[in-house]
Amino acid sequence: MSAYRPLVFAHRGGADALPEHTLGAYLRALEDGVDGLECDVRLTRDGHLVCVHDRRLDRTSNGRGLVSRRTLAQLDEYNYGSWHPGYPADEELPDLSRLLTLERLLEAVRDSGRPVRLLIETKHPSRYGAEVERRLVGMLRRFGLAEPKPDDPVQVTVMSFAALALRRIRAQAPGVPTVYLLELLPPGVGKGRLPFGARIAGPGIDLLRSRPGLLPAMRAAGHQTYVWTVNEPDDLELALRHRVDGVISDRPRFVLDRLAQM
Repeated sequence: MSAYRPLVFAHRGGADALPEHTLGAYLRALEDGVDGLECDVRLTRDGHLVCVHDRRLDRTSNGRGLVSRRTLAQLDEYNYGSWHPGYPADEELPDLSRLLTLERLLEAVRDSGRPVRLLIETKHPSRYGAEVERRLVGMLRRFGLAEPKPDDPVQVTVMSFAALALRRIRAQAPGVPTVYLLELLPPGVGKGRLPFGARIAGPGIDLLRSRPGLLPAMRAAGHQTYVWTVNEPDDLELALRHRVDGVISDRPRFVLDRLAQM
């Protein structure tokens, strides 16, 4: 029997070392040897999917206001890396400062020349509602990723805290696997039931700690479990003790180094 090893995903590209959701962060994570990448997507005013976590620009750029009220061209005017301690102050690095679109990230993953699993979280609530998933599925179709095959080097999984978002993905691209993200435990989920065909549970590490019976229930129901955001040694030890299927971390290099010692 092969040794246990969970998949390692770089959360927002590995947000601890480099500015989150920048191309440079994702390329660095791929060089480090992660199994996959995680990103969040939001729609711009003119219908482009961009990799930004927050509703507002304030935390991760030198801009202000709502992402959804800006066009792609307007958003592209801001610097998305200079706030981060890992950003070099003495030079301009576009890969660490420019807005990253989902299209550009998919191109980079496709061109990496290696197998990559990409977790895409659609952020809700959104003023654009179901249009977020519609645009996402359309882009996956353009890249040939909406009907995955086992030997495809790039494998996309869609995640959301919103069960209705998962229902939309199932209706439009039933072959794309989905993750139901969990911060709290809705009724029934603790017994292993996931909504709308989701086959993977995505609990936060605090939920895994407070509900030790959650993972056994998921496993008994035939579901996998990807846990976020696993950054500290105690969190990683807990995840490994539960034998989770995937670890999502801001510090993927730390996780990989720990796994190499097992």
